[in-house]
Amino acid sequence: MKKAVLTILIGLLLSTVVWSQKKLTEATIYYDIVINTSNDKPSKADMLDGATSVIYLKGNASRADMISSLGTESVILDGKTGGATILKDYGEKYMMKLSAADWKNHNKKNENITYTIEDEFKTIANYNCQKAIGKMTDGTTFTVYFTKDLIPVNTEFQYLNKNLPGLVMEYGASDGKTKVTYTVSNIDFSAVPLSKFDLPESGYRIIPYTDKSKK
Repeated sequence: MKKAVLTILIGLLLSTVVWSQKKLTEATIYYDIVINTSNDKPSKADMLDGATSVIYLKGNASRADMISSLGTESVILDGKTGGATILKDYGEKYMMKLSAADWKNHNKKNENITYTIEDEFKTIANYNCQKAIGKMTDGTTFTVYFTKDLIPVNTEFQYLNKNLPGLVMEYGASDGKTKVTYTVSNIDFSAVPLSKFDLPESGYRIIPYTDKSKK
């Protein structure tokens, strides 16, 4: 009898854990961007402070828009082909199309990242988030807070953090004196229009993808 009761309790506990997690298949995620350059004089990087990154997820398709006072830059991922299109609008408009192989090559510095998950938590946008330290193959480290309450079905939209067991709610990186932090301010679970993933048919100058690592 005791064994049966114990089995039921364990089953209820496991079902509660699974129920608390939500597979993230469709949503609009808003990240606030904070940049600290520690410079006495304003630089171009400082002009990106206060920018917003908006992520649109719908099945295997995604779109990431970075909107700042300088302009807008978008990355649209094709869930069927694995390719990507980069749009830049900084006064002049440019479009770059990448095949699946190009996209993988473009992100090769973000491959084989290892994580140390720490016993440290904080609340971001009403979600309980756990701290992790990411380490790149060149030894560079960065800090991430992720929530296990939301599990993205499509992980390609954040290539840097795609191997974490949950949605990244905050992440930061440093480049010299410049520190950039992305923090989720809101998540909208309303349906995302398919038109968000349409590519412009005109108005953009098409430029070829080049592997900068070969230069």
